[in-house]
Amino acid sequence: QVQLVESGGGLVQAGGSLRLSCAASGPTFDKYAIGWFRQAPGKEREFVAAIRWNGDETYYADSVKGRFTISRDDAKSTVYLQMNSVKPEDTAVYYCAGQWDLGLGLTNMHAYVVWGQGTQVTVSS
Repeated sequence: QVQLVESGGGLVQAGGSLRLSCAASGPTFDKYAIGWFRQAPGKEREFVAAIRWNGDETYYADSVKGRFTISRDDAKSTVYLQMNSVKPEDTAVYYCAGQWDLGLGLTNMHAYVVWGQGTQVTVSS
């Protein structure tokens, strides 16, 4: 079973950048699709970005498209979320999640079976 641990969160000013990491342990990580989700206080968890097992396809929420980039380094068993031009509305706890990649439901949080513990991102105005 793959386990996921997020890191890289913190406090950043609006317009700045931050890179989140999702480190995985387990022998089948390279067959997993990985998604990033976020949850702001009082709001439901929402999809941010996802990447297929081979890195050939990526998906983004409209709210982050053009600002965030998801990538993976299977040699390091790590998926990254590069966050540029951040806005106060990006403030949330960010979670990475994994699923055996069947090419379905990559934007649907209920399709993911493994979750990290989350990392807080706070964007000041």
